[in-house]
Amino acid sequence: MVINLPKPNSQFAMKTPTTILAIVPFLLLYVSMADSDPIQDTLLQCLSNLSQPLSPPISSVTYFPNDSSYTPVLQSYIRNLRFSTPKTPKPSFIVTPTHVSHIQASILCSKIHTLQVRIRSGGHDYDGLSYISDVPFIIIDMFNLQSITVNIEDESAWVESGATLGEVYYRIAEQSKVHGYPAGVCPTVGVGGHLSGDWQGTMAE
Repeated sequence: MVINLPKPNSQFAMKTPTTILAIVPFLLLYVSMADSDPIQDTLLQCLSNLSQPLSPPISSVTYFPNDSSYTPVLQSYIRNLRFSTPKTPKPSFIVTPTHVSHIQASILCSKIHTLQVRIRSGGHDYDGLSYISDVPFIIIDMFNLQSITVNIEDESAWVESGATLGEVYYRIAEQSKVHGYPAGVCPTVGVGGHLSGDWQGTMAE
């Protein structure tokens, strides 16, 4: 017995893959829009608008809670585990600036969106003052800004706030055996926090 099978509709067969391929981008766009956080997008837009275009993009050094690097960056300089619990207040976002305009943009956008600014300067903080707050806040983490330039001739130094006291002492000692800097004893204290705080040390007393 011979059965005549119907011929496939060649027109339908050609259009089906094309139709599917045309639908996929729309589905991906829909999923992307569904995952988008309007507040996060607004903050990123603000940061991008207020940072200098010639600097590295601020988006590459900005971390929101849904980013995989957010928690490691947040915990990297937490020395007191009492302030690293699920109930500890977390920042709305973290910026690890590599350019001065990143700092300026972060402060301005925080003011616009009524967010408090907490600044970590690369050293230790056992009281949690640089990374927790009772109100909505952000963290500007300065650890990437560690440049130290020592000029023995005019006895001066340009030091970025993410450097530690130990690094400053080391750079001075590289160029002179008689010069020093009147700061603290602990080498892991961040310069930014030390100079903006009580600034105590054996040579300063």
